[in-house]
Amino acid sequence: MTQNRPWIPYLLILPSVVFLGLLFIMPLVQTIWLAVSDDGAPSLANMQRMVSDINFMQSVRNTFLLTIVVVPVQIAIALAMGTMVAKIGRGRETILWIWTIPLGISDLAAGLVWLSILQNTGYFNSLLFSLGVISRQASWLSYQTPVALFIAIAVAEIWRGTAIVVMVIIVAGLNQVPKEFKEAAEIFGAGPWTRFRKITLPLIRPALQSALILRTVLAFEVFAVVYALGGRNFPVLVGEAYNWQNQNQNYSVAAAYAVLIMVISLAATLVYLKAFKVDPERLP
Repeated sequence: MTQNRPWIPYLLILPSVVFLGLLFIMPLVQTIWLAVSDDGAPSLANMQRMVSDINFMQSVRNTFLLTIVVVPVQIAIALAMGTMVAKIGRGRETILWIWTIPLGISDLAAGLVWLSILQNTGYFNSLLFSLGVISRQASWLSYQTPVALFIAIAVAEIWRGTAIVVMVIIVAGLNQVPKEFKEAAEIFGAGPWTRFRKITLPLIRPALQSALILRTVLAFEVFAVVYALGGRNFPVLVGEAYNWQNQNQNYSVAAAYAVLIMVISLAATLVYLKAFKVDPERLP
């Protein structure tokens, strides 16, 4: 049929092309132009103003630090949870359903949940006070306690984001590992750690690569959880873009922040693609 009508495949993909062009490519080009132009002419003034922002270096440092801490912990937890689920027979679906509850909670809602736990009059302080650990309310989310604030944001982000892209992908990858390989290794005397390191990890490399890319990109874009728990006390890149657009009404500098986040995300993606080279036929 398509041999007589060679235009049919192009007609079928036309809606997707139009959708991407109108809702992705055009806004992307406009954002880049907005970031590298001034009064309609090419200029780096917006980039210079972004770099000279008082919160710029701190937002870069906080974003990278949060990503470096959160992503490995999420991967480790997801691998442990996925391996545990793979060995469960009855009740597996129920456990997966419970673990994926954060999937139905928005970023801001998750931040507000943890705010109710960690604020001065929250459940955490009430528990510590009832146990006699503290004698009065302790502040965990203020600028005076930056370490506690960072830990709170990291824990909230780990809880919220692990199931979203990591566990689902890794569980899917673990399900593709042939049982015969593990059984053969066990017969030859390989221990659990050796089987995991020599068999499981190499075979789930495509899923691991996808999980790392998606989770790292989303970690660089973290905002709602940070905004709910720390506000301006913990600046991040997306938060600064939001402040420049909504509070300062400077869309050009906000676009510069957006372009910077995109460049960082693309660079991280290229690093993962080089570090975790896989056969394209094995990609999930």
